[in-house]
Amino acid sequence: FKQFLMHAETARDFLEIHLPVELRELCDLNTLHLESGSFIEESLKGHSTDVLYSVQMQGNPGYLHVVIEHQSKPDKKMAFRMMRYSIAAMHRHLEAD
Repeated sequence: FKQFLMHAETARDFLEIHLPVELRELCDLNTLHLESGSFIEESLKGHSTDVLYSVQMQGNPGYLHVVIEHQSKPDKKMAFRMMRYSIAAMHRHLEAD
């Protein structure tokens, strides 16, 4: 799945279908640029994948982090894990400036 999302055209199609309308309207999906790296923990890489795209959002730089994770049952820690991924992406952005 990650191989498909690493192509901007495929990712754009995926995001046009799956992003909520309110968020999609903020993003210029024609400006998608694949960023390097992954934020998935080593222990989860067997059934999780992620890609990070930079994108223009109302004329300003932003990011879309797509995480695909197979789950057989609800995970009480999912929101916390997503927050950790977001913080890791923000930290990398700040370190790059």
